[in-house]
Amino acid sequence: MGDITLQLDSVRAPKSVANVLRYVKEKHYDNTAFYRVAKGFVIQMGSWDAHGKPRGIRPGPVPLEANNGLSNLRGAVAMARAEEPDSATAEFFISLADNTRLDHKVDDPGNSTGYAVFGQVISGMDVVDAIGNVPTGDNGPMPGQAPVTPVVVTKVTLLK
Repeated sequence: MGDITLQLDSVRAPKSVANVLRYVKEKHYDNTAFYRVAKGFVIQMGSWDAHGKPRGIRPGPVPLEANNGLSNLRGAVAMARAEEPDSATAEFFISLADNTRLDHKVDDPGNSTGYAVFGQVISGMDVVDAIGNVPTGDNGPMPGQAPVTPVVVTKVTLLK
C-alpha cells in the first residue's frame, strides 16, 4: 500500500530497538503481514504471513521499557506483548490515534505496566491510515480484526 518510515529511539528504548533491529537484519519481517487492524486504535504486525501462518520467534522476550517517557500517541510504534510485562518479542503496533491508556502508569514505580514505545512514524502516515481502514474479518489470528485482503510487508529496510 506504500512505504512507511520509522525513526527508532535507541536512547529511551535501547533493548526494544536492538530487538527489532535484530529481526530486521535477519529479514524476519520480510513477507509478513499487518495481521491486526483495530480501526481507530492500532495496526499490528510482526510474525504472521499473509496466509495466517506464524513465523518462529527467537530468542525469548525482551524486558518491558514502557517507563521511558515516550507516549503511545498517533504514529507511535510500540512493542506488543502478552499479559506479562516482559513478554514482547517480534510483534509491534502503530497507533492510529492517541492511545495514552497504553502508556506506563504513573503509580508504577518499575516497569510492569504499559506498552513500550520505541519509535515514531516519520513518513507514510497516510499509508498507516489506509491500512487502518481496510475491511476486516475473521481470517487471521485476531478474529474480527484481520484484513480481508492481506496487507503484506514485502521488505523492511534499515536506513542509516
